[in-house]
Amino acid sequence: MQTVLAFIVAIGVLVAVHEWGHFYAARLCGVKVLRFSIGFGPRLWGWTSPSTGTDFMVSAIPLGGYVKMLDSREGPVGTQDSAHAFDAQSVGRRAFIVVAGPLANLLLAIALYALVNWQPALQAAPVLPTPLASSLAEKAGWIGGERIVAAGVSQDQLQPVQTFDELRWWLTTAAMDRQRVYLKFHAAGGLQGDAAAVRALDLAVLEGAVADAGLFQTIGWTAPFSEAVLGEVSSDGRARAAGVMPGDKVLSVDGKHIPDASQLRALIRQSPDAAMSWQIARGDQLMTITVTPKAEKQGAEWLGRVGAYIGAVPETVTIQYGFAQGLTRAITKTWDIWRMSVIAIGQMVTGQVSISNLNGPLLIADYAGKSAAMGILQFLSFLALISVSLGVLNLLPLPVLDGGHLMYYLYEGLMGRPLSERWWAFLQRAGVALLLVVMSIAFYNDILHFLG
Repeated sequence: MQTVLAFIVAIGVLVAVHEWGHFYAARLCGVKVLRFSIGFGPRLWGWTSPSTGTDFMVSAIPLGGYVKMLDSREGPVGTQDSAHAFDAQSVGRRAFIVVAGPLANLLLAIALYALVNWQPALQAAPVLPTPLASSLAEKAGWIGGERIVAAGVSQDQLQPVQTFDELRWWLTTAAMDRQRVYLKFHAAGGLQGDAAAVRALDLAVLEGAVADAGLFQTIGWTAPFSEAVLGEVSSDGRARAAGVMPGDKVLSVDGKHIPDASQLRALIRQSPDAAMSWQIARGDQLMTITVTPKAEKQGAEWLGRVGAYIGAVPETVTIQYGFAQGLTRAITKTWDIWRMSVIAIGQMVTGQVSISNLNGPLLIADYAGKSAAMGILQFLSFLALISVSLGVLNLLPLPVLDGGHLMYYLYEGLMGRPLSERWWAFLQRAGVALLLVVMSIAFYNDILHFLG
C-alpha cells in the first residue's frame, strides 16, 4: 500500500508541476485555458474557475496529464476570443508555453534538492572500501580504508568532500566528462591531524558508455567501507540454510582474509553454486561454515546470492548546508543530472547502453515506495531525480512530446510558414507509435526485473 500511495503522490506532484508550467505560461501570454487535468480518462473530480472558466479536474488514469487551450484547429473560436487562442500566438509565445512545462520540472528539482540540503541528515562518511579486483581503483594503488577529505579535477583546486555520496558525485561527473579526478586522503588507520596525500584516478581511460549502471563496478567502489558483518538473513536463503546468523562477522573465505563487506560481496557474486568456507566470529566463538551461493541470472551473466544483507552500518556524519551553499549545490546537481540523462539517452540510442536500462512505471513505483520507506528526505530526493528525468524526456524531439512541438516551431520560424496539416498528422501518428514502442520496452524491462 505504501508503494502505491508513494507512486500516486510522486506522479501527482510531478505532473501537476509540469502542467502548471504550461498553464502559467499560457495565462501570461493571454491564452485561454479550457481544461487542466491531472491524469487521463474519465473525470473523477473537478472544479471550474468562475473567473477564467478553466475546468480543473482529476482523471482516472494517473499516468500523466494535460492542459487543453483554446485552439481554432480543434474547434470553432468566437470572434471575441480569437486573440486568446493558442494558434493565434506568435511562434515565440507558443514555444515559451511549450518549454514552460519541462522548465517547471527543473525548478521543482532545484527546490527539492535545496530543501534536502538545508536539513540535517546522517550520511555515510567518505571512507573507501577495498577496491574490486582488476578495477581502476585497484590498479591505481588504492587498498581500502582511506578517508577522502577533498576532490577535484584540478590538483590545485580541490574541494572538501564530507560524505561518500559527494565522492560518488565527483567520480560520476569526472567519468561523464572523461577527466582525471584528484583525491586528497588520509591513509587507512591515519588520524585527521596527519598529513594528507593526493592521488589521481584517471577516468579518461574508461571505455564505452559511462552512463551504464556498472560504472562503479568498473571504478571499483560500489559502497562505503563497512565491516563484513551479516545483517538481516532471509529465512529461505543459502546463508540461513548454512547456519549463518545475523551479527556474524566473516573473517576469511577459503583462507583469504576479508577486510570489509565490499570484498565479501564481490566474492559471493563471483561464486554462483560454488561451496565457500567461511571463518566467522560469533561473539567470542570462532567457527567455520560452508556456504554455497545460489546462482541467479542478471542480464547475460550468472551471479551468486546468499540471501543476507552484507555489511555493518558504515561510519556516518551529520551534514547540513547553509541557504546559499544548499541552493548552489541544488542547482549544480540538477544541471549534472540533466547532462547525465541526455548522455544516457544518447548512448542508448547509439547502442552503447543496453535498452534494458530503460525503466517504466512499475520500477518507478517500486523506487518511490522504497525511498518513502527510508524517510522524507530520501523521498524528496527521489522526486527531484524523477522531475529532472521528466523534464528531459519531454524535451526529446518526438512529435507528441514538448520537444517535438518545439521542432515544429523551429521549422515555422526558419521557413516562415507552419508545417502542413498532412505532415503534422503523419508525424503525430509516427510519434505516438514510437512512444508506445518505448513504453512497451520499459514495461517489459520492469516485468523482467520483478520476475528475475
